[in-house]
Amino acid sequence: MKFIIDNWMLIVVAASSGGVLLWQALQKNAGSGTVGCSEAVRLINREKAVLIDVCEPAEYAKGHAAGARNVPLPALAGSKELPANKSLPIVVMCASGARAGRAAAALRKAGHERAVPMAGGLAAWREAGLPIDKGA
Repeated sequence: MKFIIDNWMLIVVAASSGGVLLWQALQKNAGSGTVGCSEAVRLINREKAVLIDVCEPAEYAKGHAAGARNVPLPALAGSKELPANKSLPIVVMCASGARAGRAAAALRKAGHERAVPMAGGLAAWREAGLPIDKGA
């Protein structure tokens, strides 16, 4: 008991830092809803995920992830490029990751429950050294 009284400040600091770490872990598990490059590649290779690039056609032609289908964000609703099987995972990407979040939310609303945006977009894909195709 004397130890607790003498070191109450250290105990408070330790408990607080532990609480913050626990909160961060829970937030990460709750998810920002994004996947990184390695998780995207795992989904594509193991779960037959479809890679959808929501960039405009001119951006897509300058360079895109190998195997990505181009479905510009405004044309997303009802596109024939989307998989008919709504249980397949869909990895959505764009140049930086900003539009991909909106597109994934729209896809989930349309019934594609496993649609997730890729964090960092094409920039992260390039940085990871993953294959890039040029042209449409």
